[in-house]
Amino acid sequence: MSSEVSQIQREEMEFDVIIVGGGAAGLSAALRLKQKAREHDEAVASGRVAGEALGELMIAVIDKGMEIGAHSMSGAVMDPSALVELVPDYQERGCPIECVVTHDEVHYLGRKFNVKAPITPPPFQNEGNLLVSLSKFNRWLAQQAEAEGVNVFTGFAAVEALYDGERIVGVRTGDKGLDKHGEMKPNFEPGLLLKAKVTIFAEGTRGSLFKQVAKRLDLFAGKNPGVYEEGVKEIIQCPPGTVKPGQVIHTLGFPLEKTIGGTFIYTLPNDQIAIGLVGYLDTHDPLFDPHRELQRLKTHPFVYNMIKGGKVIAYGGKTLPAGGWFSMPKLFHDGMMVIGDSAMMVDVKRLKGIHLAMKSGMLAGETACEALIEKDSSARVLKRYSDRVESSFVKKELWATRNFHQTLAMGIFKSMPLIALQEVTGGRGLVDHMSSPADWETTETLIESWGARGWEHEDVKLPTPDGELFFDKLSSVYLTGTMHDEDSPNHLKVANTDFCREVCYEKYKSPCNHFCPAAVYEMVPADGDHAGKMRLQVNYTNCIHCKTCDIKCPADNITWTVPEGGGGPRYKET
Repeated sequence: MSSEVSQIQREEMEFDVIIVGGGAAGLSAALRLKQKAREHDEAVASGRVAGEALGELMIAVIDKGMEIGAHSMSGAVMDPSALVELVPDYQERGCPIECVVTHDEVHYLGRKFNVKAPITPPPFQNEGNLLVSLSKFNRWLAQQAEAEGVNVFTGFAAVEALYDGERIVGVRTGDKGLDKHGEMKPNFEPGLLLKAKVTIFAEGTRGSLFKQVAKRLDLFAGKNPGVYEEGVKEIIQCPPGTVKPGQVIHTLGFPLEKTIGGTFIYTLPNDQIAIGLVGYLDTHDPLFDPHRELQRLKTHPFVYNMIKGGKVIAYGGKTLPAGGWFSMPKLFHDGMMVIGDSAMMVDVKRLKGIHLAMKSGMLAGETACEALIEKDSSARVLKRYSDRVESSFVKKELWATRNFHQTLAMGIFKSMPLIALQEVTGGRGLVDHMSSPADWETTETLIESWGARGWEHEDVKLPTPDGELFFDKLSSVYLTGTMHDEDSPNHLKVANTDFCREVCYEKYKSPCNHFCPAAVYEMVPADGDHAGKMRLQVNYTNCIHCKTCDIKCPADNITWTVPEGGGGPRYKET
């Protein structure tokens, strides 16, 4: 930030509660808070409860996307338990459910064969769950919150927490209209200082602002490092009459032979199929490329026969937290709470997180309401949120899978007996509180993983793009609709580019060039003093905000920060 910008006088706005992030968690928190506040005021008015009415609360949900849902992507098979509790009449209100799951199965894929499991394992049993587009669902959820009087502001990126001592008292939004050098352009708009009695962080996976807050307040003390999975997804429009909706198919094996993970195939109405792939980011493979592996998946006869004649109409990528209970941060502090994916709340065994995000948001909303009633948002009061999580199905589900990721990381077949033991011991297994390394620490060198000529291996080659079913990475990025102002600051901070040139490219073949699902990172010929070598080029306008680079660089050398508000993908169907 230039000295001129840093001296700008910023406008202040006062709110009762600010929620950073307009996903399922944040919107559920806002809606539940409004519901509980209304119940309280009605009870006060009727004389059933003594005290003061809360009146018209000022609640703000701020989201960095151009619109709600623009940055939302998931599989998604949704457990409806939290939705039923939050909006019992969701069907009557037009909730955009694609269809109900009527059939599920699991397959193991070899290179040219598949074996269907004789029974579907319990974690993959989805009959009765809901197939949804998370971007559509979140837009609908925002409408429900706005109908209750919640203020939803899009295109505002929260870049800094505001403190009074060590107490969180709000956030600052990012400046708009800066050029590449951080200088003000004619359309410059300074960020706002948003003050609040309670701030709720709901930024999703690897929240960039909560990451700063957690470091300052040491909220991950005594916890396992955060570990993550990376997923990519396409929606394929198939020929008329070829798709029976409501089927959920999961596969193991091909193409993920060096990386733990799996794939999903969901059949939707209107002859559409959602197909995706998820891989563990504690992979040893420096060339792990989820986009490439998704293209390879579609070449398998079992998959190709389902999608042949179709055309890819949407693409997206994101990371999801996988560390579970032992990676969760402290959930509260003076003036703040953290919910959903930002709090590592995903059941990786069931591949479910939306209902946990919603439920955690609801519990935070209830706690925020009590804090406003009591005019006390100290940690003493906000601890009730953590207590509520402990006594809810959020704890029940995450506790049962507390050692799952650490065990499966050993390898699918090696881990199966241990996972079976966890099933009968309530998640304990042989060792309780299994530890795990950070994802960036696990990457092997190219030679260790692939051998001296690994770069020429058949498995690292992309199937020939045809613009219908098979795409190169840049063509897939086009389908995300991602946009950033090209004359704006680079939001991807590389601490040491010498490492990229002298070490990472030579030893690892630059993993960021592969794991990024949007072709943001590229090694190109250097010039000047480094002629004859390669240098890292950051195509930050391609970024689809998955945040893999912040997680998996083998030197922990990249920091993802929020770009100018409104930048990023424009998801509509994912």
